[in-house]
Amino acid sequence: MTHEFSELLRALTVAASPVLLFSIIFFRPRTSTTAGRRTAALGVTLGFAAFATALLATLVLFIGGPVIWSLPLWGPVSLGVYFDNLSAILLLLVSFLGAVVLRFSYHYMDGDIHQQRFTRWLCLTAGSVLCIIISGNLLFFALAWSMTSLCLHQLLVIYPDRPAALLAARKKFIISRMGDLCLLGAIILTYHQFHTWDFHVIFEAAARLHNAGSEAVTGTVSGICLLLAASALLKSAQFPFHSWLPDTMETPTPVSALMHAGIINAGGFLIVRLSPLMTLSPGTLHLLVLVGAVTALFASLVMLTHASVKRALAFSTVAQMGFMILQCGLGAFSLAVLHLVAHSLYKAHAFLASGSIISLSRSSWTPEVHERKTSFRALCGAVILTVLLGALGIAFAGFDTLKNPDTLVLGGIFLMSLCYMTWNLWSQSMDRSNIVKGLGTAAFLGAAYLILHQIFRHLLAPILPAYSPVNTPWDYAMMALLLIAFFMILIFQSRIPLWVNGRMFRALYVHSRNGFYFNTLANRITTTLWPIPQTRQGPRPGKSHP
Repeated sequence: MTHEFSELLRALTVAASPVLLFSIIFFRPRTSTTAGRRTAALGVTLGFAAFATALLATLVLFIGGPVIWSLPLWGPVSLGVYFDNLSAILLLLVSFLGAVVLRFSYHYMDGDIHQQRFTRWLCLTAGSVLCIIISGNLLFFALAWSMTSLCLHQLLVIYPDRPAALLAARKKFIISRMGDLCLLGAIILTYHQFHTWDFHVIFEAAARLHNAGSEAVTGTVSGICLLLAASALLKSAQFPFHSWLPDTMETPTPVSALMHAGIINAGGFLIVRLSPLMTLSPGTLHLLVLVGAVTALFASLVMLTHASVKRALAFSTVAQMGFMILQCGLGAFSLAVLHLVAHSLYKAHAFLASGSIISLSRSSWTPEVHERKTSFRALCGAVILTVLLGALGIAFAGFDTLKNPDTLVLGGIFLMSLCYMTWNLWSQSMDRSNIVKGLGTAAFLGAAYLILHQIFRHLLAPILPAYSPVNTPWDYAMMALLLIAFFMILIFQSRIPLWVNGRMFRALYVHSRNGFYFNTLANRITTTLWPIPQTRQGPRPGKSHP
């Protein structure tokens, strides 16, 4: 067996997952009465087959190393596969979530007149996301990027007689096309600078530029990074282009699960995938830090005011995507991938279980007013525990982490969350069982965070660049402001019960509940550019789902 043939077989193994999902377009049921259910059953089979082939592709990677294969088509245009540790993690994640969502939708959409069309577009959307993950060049990446958006648009308008669904879909369509234009500009500049779109060639050229120093970085390279960052920000629903995501609740729940757990991560994946190139432009990474922090803080504040489970989850996704972009801007790319995986699994489960409103309401925490003495004792204990966990974490990870400000900033934000959780638990009661529970939970979460971070850093170290965001005093000031901003959100959330009757708080609540009216502005712009037909919503034949 020649080397070329061996590489072809390895590339076909990697490409099998999206190809299996795309094959649903060739299925044509003979009878219309069972078309929806038979198509849904086939979709479930293809989904789990795609996950099985993703496992096989990961085994191929483990045995033979990265898969880098390209088939020239015309001139600089080629069909390529680039499969490394990063691609394997995301391929397993998205194929698994796709299989679970297809299985869930089999019963969820059972009896719906749109079930057949829904299943097809769901398979095509999941397959397009898998193509993004295994793309071997920027042109193929952009094609899969646009395919994902266009297929998702069909799912968002699966019920075309719902004006709210049309408005959200069209708003998302306009923003996505803006992102496509930015990506197209990056494609043109990339070929002008590197004379290729192949990732492995671009990464080699980026490594040479890193070795040559900042003087070798041209304005064209900075422009490429800026356009890539803009495309990622638009794709990831970052402020102020976020309003379409919470408004997509008119679509069936399986679409929400796939969109929030897989599709919305494409922007972060773009930054991480091209991180060897992105680190050539520190100014662009600073922009990611700024936009990511504002998005995370803004969406966290708005999320607190929503009682609707799915809408609160949607704003939670916006906040989490902002935090992931913040991690990318700080150069913590391996931590961003860990965050992406954890958030995807959690959010898929949260949406698919969103109907269990009683269980969710019991598991969610509503702040209560506690006695000052108990609350103060609990706060002191939580602070002491957090300081000890932070010291143990630094000792475990190595004292050289003190030289990595990005790790310290993100670790500080994580410790704030642990402090808040422990303080909330101990404020209810300082008896022995609660103290032990708080100590155990905080220790477990802290250890899990450190261990998983080390695992992901080890897996991704060979392919992700080392980057430190601190070069000037302004950088230190920026990171200090980040910690202060997240600390203020922590204080705000903990003081809600005491401020709930205040006049200023009520006004802030109303404005926050309305998303500070950015959604209203976006709706007006969308309806001006693309008017929504006013249709009368009557009863539809067959089963429907809100």
